[in-house]
Amino acid sequence: MKKLAFVIALASAFASMDASAWGNDGHRAVGSIADKLLKGSAAEKMIKSILLPGETLESIANWPDCVKGTYCGPQTPDMVEYVNANPKHSEYHYTDVPFQLDHYHDHAVGTADDDIVQTLKQAIAVLQGKDTPATNPHKFTKRQALILITHMTGDIHQPLHVGAAFVSKEGKFVVPTSPAEIDETAIFDSRGGNNLLLDDANLERISAGVIPPADTPPVVKPGVPKALTKPFHSYWDSTTVNYAFRRIRTKTPDQFAQAAIDGKPAIVSATGDLATWPYQWADDALAVSKEAYKGVTVGKLTQQTSKKGETYYTWNLEVPNDYPVPSSAIAKTQLIKGGYHLAQVLQAIWPNS
Repeated sequence: MKKLAFVIALASAFASMDASAWGNDGHRAVGSIADKLLKGSAAEKMIKSILLPGETLESIANWPDCVKGTYCGPQTPDMVEYVNANPKHSEYHYTDVPFQLDHYHDHAVGTADDDIVQTLKQAIAVLQGKDTPATNPHKFTKRQALILITHMTGDIHQPLHVGAAFVSKEGKFVVPTSPAEIDETAIFDSRGGNNLLLDDANLERISAGVIPPADTPPVVKPGVPKALTKPFHSYWDSTTVNYAFRRIRTKTPDQFAQAAIDGKPAIVSATGDLATWPYQWADDALAVSKEAYKGVTVGKLTQQTSKKGETYYTWNLEVPNDYPVPSSAIAKTQLIKGGYHLAQVLQAIWPNS
């Protein structure tokens, strides 16, 4: 029975992760920060002309996650059109550069033609008016490009959406030098940290003493067993955001955004050609991913079988006892960077005259 509960919980955790990178609140916070920073600007006018009446960067920030299913509600016609035209849309959200490296390079290990850096570069070009087959191979509309930039600028600041972990058969983090080395025999792909599993009870224990309690208890669905593990990627997508909100006593994305701006953070803008900005953001995320994996150790490899009969591998993960504190601090900083960088790139595309 325990084994069955574990399998159900693991499958549920993976599904949840795929649906909501940075979590609903995290992406809305990024969008809200940018909305506030762009008030009264030429960029704000252009945004309003592209989005539908009543839409804001905050309100559309989760759109690229919502198109993956119906958990945000029924699919709208424009969502269906986007999915049909972009069969690899779920791959636009991340890249898998070994976290030990310092730079993202085109065609290097873990990168892809449809990864987050390339998608952002293409979407930026569309809003710049550089809409050619070479710069816009997916034929993004301006509305789609703006939505993608809003969401992906959040995603690229989540360290595990850029810095990936590869594990040797001895249980060590390693750096493959070519895709062929990732053979699932000597070197394994942790799938962006999704196959690295945290003990959920232990996580609750170590967070209890250092993270303020939630105002409301978590929702428990009848008949659904409590998860025994939490994928490391899921922890970074959502749990760190929850902790970050709680640590500064904010409950909503709007409150978090206002608190962030009131703190007057010194956020450095990317420089140079806008086509290079996603590369600069990716390099920053790689630096942060090293902090995300600091003190983290891998346990024994366990072979699993998916519902489709496919074999995959997981590892139990150990983190330092104070891990909720530095990880939530990183999440706060990265969410704020995401909001400011989103505003900065849109202002660079549509500067005030």
